[in-house]
Amino acid sequence: MGNSCNVVVLISGSGSNLQALIDGIAEGGIPARIGAVVSNRADAYGLTRAQNADIPTAVLDHKAFAGREAFDAALIEAIDAYRPDLVVLAGFMRILTPAFVRHYAGRLLNIHPSLLPNYKGLHTHQRALEAGDAEHGCSVHFVTEELDGGPLVVQAVVPVQAGDSPESLAKRVQIGEHHIYPLAVRWFAEGRLHLGPQGAELDGALLPASGQQIRDLPLPH
Repeated sequence: MGNSCNVVVLISGSGSNLQALIDGIAEGGIPARIGAVVSNRADAYGLTRAQNADIPTAVLDHKAFAGREAFDAALIEAIDAYRPDLVVLAGFMRILTPAFVRHYAGRLLNIHPSLLPNYKGLHTHQRALEAGDAEHGCSVHFVTEELDGGPLVVQAVVPVQAGDSPESLAKRVQIGEHHIYPLAVRWFAEGRLHLGPQGAELDGALLPASGQQIRDLPLPH
């Protein structure tokens, strides 16, 4: 794809993963550009981050649509106006319809704040602490029709520390997110990452079920 990997990022909130991508692209390590940022909330701070980086933005308020199918159809139309090679979900808090997911099959990535398949859904940090896990983290995966269930690309593994609260653990996991999401986008933009019939492939080889795992990130203590 050379320099032409065109990415559309979907957000609902502060957009810290969007910022990590903006920064990663600006530093020159990722042969991609963000063609647009789309939010379902007009007050999402991520829209300000996009505007500060001269990235076009669009807002589609899901409450203005008759239902999920109508919203997703309009969302597809809004996204496709930018002709994306890749669609990145960065804290987009909407469950997507099968039709949407199929439309972007193989070019739709999500990040989830747990070591999938553990803790799909919400409140992942709290659940990891309640389970007494020694390790927690985050996962980038291709999106399929199963919620938080698509083939894993890469995971950042972070230690759970004694006395952690959901908030302190979340901070550590977020550092992992900001490391692995730009990495996954870079692999895709370089043409190295694909969704194959068996799962996620990197450089033509099937990734393990957990994706590539990254440990020993520089984390604050």
